[in-house]
Amino acid sequence: MFRIKKLDIFMTKQFMLLFAGTFFICQFVLMMQFLWRYVDDLIGKGLTLDVLAKFFWYMGLMLMPQAFPLAILLSSLIAFGNLGESSELTAIKAAGISLMQSMRSLIVIVCMIAGISYFFQDVIGPEANRSFGRLLLAMKQTSPELEIPEGIFYDGLPDTNLYVQQKDLQTGHLYGIVIYRRTGSYEDQAIILADSGMLQSTAEKKHLLLTLWSGEWFENMRSQDIGGSAQIPYRRETFGHKQILLDYDGGFSLEDVADLSNNAKSKPNSRILHDLDSIRQTTDSVGRSFYDQAKSYVYREPYLTPADSAALPARLASVGAETFDSIYDALTGEQKVTATKEAARLAQAAVNDLAMKTDYANYLNRQIRVHEIEVIGKFTLALSCIIFFFIGAPLGAIIRKGGLGVPVIISVIVFIVYYIFENSGMRMAREDEWSVWFGKAISTMVLLPMAVFFTYKANKDSTVFNFDTYRLVVMRMLGLRQKRNIVPKEVIINDPDYDADAETLKRLGKEIEDYSAKHKLLRWPNPITVFFHPGDDHDIEHISDELETVIEDLGYARDKTIMHELNNYPVLATHAHTRPFARRWMNIVSGLVLPLGAFFYIRMIRFRLRLYHDLKIIGRTNRNIVERIGQMALERAKSK
Repeated sequence: MFRIKKLDIFMTKQFMLLFAGTFFICQFVLMMQFLWRYVDDLIGKGLTLDVLAKFFWYMGLMLMPQAFPLAILLSSLIAFGNLGESSELTAIKAAGISLMQSMRSLIVIVCMIAGISYFFQDVIGPEANRSFGRLLLAMKQTSPELEIPEGIFYDGLPDTNLYVQQKDLQTGHLYGIVIYRRTGSYEDQAIILADSGMLQSTAEKKHLLLTLWSGEWFENMRSQDIGGSAQIPYRRETFGHKQILLDYDGGFSLEDVADLSNNAKSKPNSRILHDLDSIRQTTDSVGRSFYDQAKSYVYREPYLTPADSAALPARLASVGAETFDSIYDALTGEQKVTATKEAARLAQAAVNDLAMKTDYANYLNRQIRVHEIEVIGKFTLALSCIIFFFIGAPLGAIIRKGGLGVPVIISVIVFIVYYIFENSGMRMAREDEWSVWFGKAISTMVLLPMAVFFTYKANKDSTVFNFDTYRLVVMRMLGLRQKRNIVPKEVIINDPDYDADAETLKRLGKEIEDYSAKHKLLRWPNPITVFFHPGDDHDIEHISDELETVIEDLGYARDKTIMHELNNYPVLATHAHTRPFARRWMNIVSGLVLPLGAFFYIRMIRFRLRLYHDLKIIGRTNRNIVERIGQMALERAKSK
């Protein structure tokens, strides 16, 4: 039975306070990014505060589900980073409470947030999308003059540039109007000047009616200059009242209410699944109809029907021909040209018809994919809330850095990875390059293993971000090694046993000479022995262990010469010169894969050469230290 404990209350307070703050920050950032798409519809249009309030309200409702995952990621990172930095997480673990147990209340809360995210996408989001579209439509159709900026030429009208010196937002009147219009060809330009005017949309919302008062119309008429005279035909008209009908197909009527309601983003999942059946049925029927029509290209007049195909040999024999080519050869030159042109015309007509039908079929298929993307996207976006929590919380526990520094950087990196895969997958699925399920699930497939990995490592107290560990692994793979750094001890209780250490170094020197003579490190080893037979070198392991013992004991020496000589000892690699891996099956696999085996064989030869030089250095250093210990013994004897 789930019982609420003080730790659950404590963790909930830590998380929810940060979640509330980070949510509003993420919501603000997303709204500002979304606002750039409609900044031209807002600035300089004289919109009232209630219209702007509705604009931002609907925008905020649409973007809330996208802000949930990023806010969860950032707040969980900061919360667990603060707990780790203040050692509270260490105290929780010391009390016998695992990381997963401390996260249980937050897991329930995050699952609830994921449910809220799905609710917003399926219930509130579609209605917000419809209301947002209607608001844009009303803004543009009710007052089309709001689209026209003051003081600059507006090129949003086809073949027309419109300049307005001043606007009266109360009455809708425009003052100081200059219109530059191309009426026919590029030579026929018209300039219209007017003191004032008014812009209104027609009833069908497809055109604009521009009413002008007190103006002049100047127009070249070069296209009517048939005689080619030097003088260009020119027309000038002065008017007191004039109306001009302008086409406009992309601004004042974005999309009607029916189009808004048919948009996949404006539908809940229940309606999308219902409409998908209708769209698929329509697509199948249209495809079957197009297929039947495409077959008629072969059998329609003047071509043969299937019934005529059986009687083709008899009909050709009746006209004294064996094939159609012989009939074509019997035609006159003019008849051949006529027949060829007619065939080309029919072929081009068929190609154009098929291209048009292909575009329509692609549109229907795209509608199916868009609806499927919307259905799957609501589930994946809600699931991303849970995945981001299991990335942020373990990372915060591992990094143990609170505040807005490191957590923000990591959150941005993770979210950028998610955003790239999410948008790339959606585009590929929408364009039918990938399947819809794969395109929408690729971001989840990438982040889910990361969440499992970080949660496992944090629960096991593993040092995932201990860069020294990774550096040592890379150095070991590349055959690099660290140099010894033995410094004099500040406090020395007992001096080293110089006599015993000297005897050990002498014995190790003799063993090194015997080892070098026996193993012949400069020779290339047998590849079969390397990859398929056991190859542990216990002799060099024994030499290395005894040498490290002497080095540790002499590290307490007070003599500077000995301390200097100790740093000359190399760190021996005791296995890399015999075989690539410690486990036999890994050696066998690498030996069977030729390129991999060749790499490890060359690497092993390199380690044999390095061991050969290291043994020489060890022998020389042993002699120097033994000689120095002997000098120290003489100095002590003389002092007595």
